[in-house]
Amino acid sequence: MSFVLTLIADPARQTLDAALLDAAGAALSEAGATPGSRDWLAEGTALDITLDTADPAKAEAALRARLAGAPVDMAIQKPEGRRKKLLLADMDSTIVTSETLDELAAYAGLKEKIAAITARSMNGEIDFATALRERVAMLKGLSADALDRTYEGVELTPGARTLVQTMRANGARTALVSGGFTWFTGKVRERCGFHLDRANVLNVEAGVLTGTVAEPILDRDAKLAALNELAAELSIGTQAAVTVGDGANDLAMLKAAGLGVAFRAKPIVAAEARFRVDHTDLTALLYYQGYKKDELVG
Repeated sequence: MSFVLTLIADPARQTLDAALLDAAGAALSEAGATPGSRDWLAEGTALDITLDTADPAKAEAALRARLAGAPVDMAIQKPEGRRKKLLLADMDSTIVTSETLDELAAYAGLKEKIAAITARSMNGEIDFATALRERVAMLKGLSADALDRTYEGVELTPGARTLVQTMRANGARTALVSGGFTWFTGKVRERCGFHLDRANVLNVEAGVLTGTVAEPILDRDAKLAALNELAAELSIGTQAAVTVGDGANDLAMLKAAGLGVAFRAKPIVAAEARFRVDHTDLTALLYYQGYKKDELVG
């Protein structure tokens, strides 16, 4: 069967040079796959290779084993329908580099304590909604000014704006769907250019946090529901969507999408997601869709 293999290198540490491509070709051949034509998406950095194989999972496993240690991301997929019509993205540790709730907690002197709960939740060790309510309750009485100060330190992940702007320029619908808070997602939506954002509402009264979050909680199930809803609005299947996230509450939407990408993800997510980006930035999602460097926007 015909597939396309996409290889993407971190240009600061590695190029897709002849030695690396020879090693990749040998690994594929040993796995019973036949590499074919090459098409550079970004010279030396991102490459499509046609691939004839009856077992793409075996081919990918062999390739990962051979290139272990090299800062190279990869995906094997069918060539049809690679360019997606819908993007759903998680925010914390995906579109932005930080966990905004953890950073907010720093202003209450609770960052370490709350970050430990966040880590357990993102690793799937505890229920997301329960963990969110517990963490927010610890912030009761914190001045709402801390929200502004937290946002001042928020940084976009490299490639985030380019991902959103390129997909928008090519007619895709883009949504930021987060288990975080609308106070942050609204600002990040405008900064990146997402069409819409959804998140939890942090309750504030008289200028201070009440220690509560509005119900219902936007969790794993709500993210999947958003994917299904937005796909239905566009009259497309979820196979025509790309989703990206890093935590356990993203897994359902990652598994349901045609291109569900675990981005620098927690171990449970990286292990279960079909596609991964471990080394490069968010432009990898565009290269996985077959975009070339000169097509990238922003």
